[in-house]
Amino acid sequence: MINIVAEFFVVILKVLWAIVMAGLKWFIRPKEKSVAGQVCLITGAGGELGRLFAQDFARRRATLVLWDINSKSNEEVAEMVRQIYREQDNHMTKEAVGGVEEVPPFQPQVYTYVVDVGKRENVYATAERVRREVGEVDLLINNAGVVSGHHLLECPDELIERTMVVNCHAHFWTTKAFLPKMLEMNHGHIVTVASSLGLFSTAGVEDYCASKFGAIGFHESLSHEIKASEKDGIKMTLVCPYLVDTGMFRGCRIRKEIEPFIPPLRPEFCVKQAMRAILTDQPMICTPRIVYMVNFMKSILPFEAIVCMYRFLGADKCMYPFLAQRKEAMNNNEAKNGI
Repeated sequence: MINIVAEFFVVILKVLWAIVMAGLKWFIRPKEKSVAGQVCLITGAGGELGRLFAQDFARRRATLVLWDINSKSNEEVAEMVRQIYREQDNHMTKEAVGGVEEVPPFQPQVYTYVVDVGKRENVYATAERVRREVGEVDLLINNAGVVSGHHLLECPDELIERTMVVNCHAHFWTTKAFLPKMLEMNHGHIVTVASSLGLFSTAGVEDYCASKFGAIGFHESLSHEIKASEKDGIKMTLVCPYLVDTGMFRGCRIRKEIEPFIPPLRPEFCVKQAMRAILTDQPMICTPRIVYMVNFMKSILPFEAIVCMYRFLGADKCMYPFLAQRKEAMNNNEAKNGI
């Protein structure tokens, strides 16, 4: 009995210490780690967030592996990355000529693969190609995502399944493909790009919210498993941004009087915050910080209180204009094609 009481007080001290250290990181910025020469794989690389992640990692001289279902957009991002590498090489060559420093011994490259992350056979086969052609992956950025844009009762079952598979199940396939070597080497970093809609939900996007809740649950459980295995060289980062202005949810609006205080996030700002979290091994990043407070309030307040807050903020039906736009666009497209 004495042992468990003593252990309990030790746990309390550790919890308080963890809270203090986490609080200090809000004011004292930790040193960022280097990813130069490491292999970074980004899913959904052809999208706006994927492109920005790729450019940021390229500036830090990581070797990029870009996965996307769209070959054209993926190659466009790859060319942007190659341009960054060329500019860096020219700069370093000039410095070497001037006697400032030597040219780095490694030359980062970019590799592109057309992958449907929703198909596990495609994921596993392409992962094997990556190991043969590039090497083992050091950083896995699970960024790919889709949205159906339909009310539940109007949404075809196949679109619901597609949302769940791409936004959630794909994280299982990519992690199973690359985690074993990370565990063997006790080195790696897995990033889950989720959403604030995986922490608290709203009406009209049930499939999207469910998929992001699932991705966050997977990420948190995997984080505990890695901790239990005592593999302290493997890091996990969960990214939960508020609405990002990428066009994915174009038309989504909260109450107009509130919107200036909580505007959609600029993609550049979202990725900048995420990169800071990744490079400092931060377990979770919510952007903006008010998302932490909303998530905390959701955990302690009665459901009816949450409903009142949602209605005040205009968050209860914020997706309805987006859904209406998607439905109108679909109807116009059907009329144009004579369907």
